[in-house]
Amino acid sequence: MMEKTTKAIHTPYQRRDAYDALQMPVYNCMAFEFDNAEVMADAFCGRTDAPDYSRVLNPTVTHFEQRVANISGAKEVSAFTSGMAAISAMIMSVASAGRNIVTSRHLFGNTYLLLTGTLRRFGVETRLVDLTDKEMVEKAVDENTCCIFLESVTNPQTEVADVEELSSIARTKGIPLIADTTIVPFTQFDGKSLGLDFQVVSSTKYISGGATSLGGLIIDYGNFPEVSRLIKKDAVFNFGGYMSPQAAYMQILGLETLDVRYSRQAQTALEIARRLESVPEVLAVGYPGLESHPNHEIFRKLYGENAGAMVTFDLADAGECFKFIDSLKLIHRATNLFDNRTLAIHPASTIFGPLAEAERKAMDVKDTTIRLSIGLENVEDIWGDISQSLGK
Repeated sequence: MMEKTTKAIHTPYQRRDAYDALQMPVYNCMAFEFDNAEVMADAFCGRTDAPDYSRVLNPTVTHFEQRVANISGAKEVSAFTSGMAAISAMIMSVASAGRNIVTSRHLFGNTYLLLTGTLRRFGVETRLVDLTDKEMVEKAVDENTCCIFLESVTNPQTEVADVEELSSIARTKGIPLIADTTIVPFTQFDGKSLGLDFQVVSSTKYISGGATSLGGLIIDYGNFPEVSRLIKKDAVFNFGGYMSPQAAYMQILGLETLDVRYSRQAQTALEIARRLESVPEVLAVGYPGLESHPNHEIFRKLYGENAGAMVTFDLADAGECFKFIDSLKLIHRATNLFDNRTLAIHPASTIFGPLAEAERKAMDVKDTTIRLSIGLENVEDIWGDISQSLGK
């Protein structure tokens, strides 16, 4: 059986390419011609897998989806225009009026706003609990719960809930467990064996191969057929968020080098996190790869040794954070995660800036936290810039 790194490169095309191209071509067209009316009708009605219109089916996007399915062991994969498009499509495929979602306060800002704001208008309740507390989760789940939703590693709190424990609760209640696993790519673990039913991923991050393109994925292990049907029919056809062929092509290329990039970035991130721990001005460091991290052992059990490229650290106050960011010379002041370049941001004033102070406090988003996305540069060059920005 092929390893995941090999599958990322060697996934056969759905149909043989006319010119036997080694790399999947970009099918940059809207429509596809058919031999006759009957064949055309079969394609439009889903009786064959022939593409008809690129808003809902395109060969380049299909090949990208098939590569991800081949690597992850998923039954189905659906590619969308962004991570938030994938999350929205996933949630709208499980939720309905009168139902509730059990999740954490530790969520990406727009996910939090979707669940607590947008969905409320449609009669869906969101129950915010501590997902590391099994008893609290069990009490929150009832007959109207439609799913448990979590982030594998929360951003920027770096909390890691025990997915296997949550899966046990979800199985008992007969509801899907959905995880946003963007922070640790699916090449690093077996989501199905951990008990996940669905993964949502911002493929903009690691997969795109250096911030080349926007994208999002729903990875579906096939345990909830009706939800699977709604994703492929309602979400893809009716919401208009299908990935473009250009983005799919860039992310196919990104998949081929993902494992190499992730390993390098994770190793550098661990070294940077260890060095930050020794700086007196740094009050706390958030990185699950550190033995001092409260969820270190849980992370290792679930996702392995490499803990990704996101590192957070705390300084005395927001003023010191701004001073640090303004002093950077090599590291870029920019959002996004897992670019080839190292990036720095102050989450409380940017990603979570639109939220009220009380909401940020409830979400444990601190004014004192800086988030680093570690790139592919030499570790000494990255550390040199951090050191000089800290006044060392």
